Amino acid sequence: MPFGPTVIWLLAGVGFCLVELLLPTAFVASMMGVSAFIVALISLVLPQLSWQIILWMAISVALVVLVQRWVPKQKASTIADATEAETLTEILPGKTGRVLYEGNSWQAQCDDETLAIAPQQKVCVVGRKGTTLLVMPENLLHH
Repeated sequence: MPFGPTVIWLLAGVGFCLVELLLPTAFVASMMGVSAFIVALISLVLPQLSWQIILWMAISVALVVLVQRWVPKQKASTIADATEAETLTEILPGKTGRVLYEGNSWQAQCDDETLAIAPQQKVCVVGRKGTTLLVMPENLLHH
C-alpha cells in the first residue's frame, strides 16, 4: 500500500505547517502539524487508525496549551506605535481594502464609512477591529 497511515500523517503534518505559514493561526496549525509528525512515528508501532486519531487530537491540544503559555499575551486591540500607512488598493465607503503598514499588507477599512480612499494615499491608523485596521486619510486628520 503506497500511501499507508505513516505517509498520510507526514503529509498532514506538512500541510498544517504550510497553513501556519500562509495564514498565521497563533501556532495552532503548526502544533497540529507537529502532532501529526509525532503520530506518524507512533503509527509505525500502533496500526489502529482510531487510536492514531485520538492520539493526534490529544497531542495537538496539549501542544497548543503548552505553546499558548509561552506566547506573550497582548491585547487584541492594541496597535504598534507607528500610525502611518499607505493604501495599496482603493477603499470604498463601508468596504475593506489593503494598506501597507509596517512593511506588511493589512486588510483595512476607513473609520468614516462614508469616505472612499484612493490607492497610494497616505493614511493614519486610528484603530483595529480584529485583523482589520481602521484608517483615515492623513490629509483629513492634519487639518
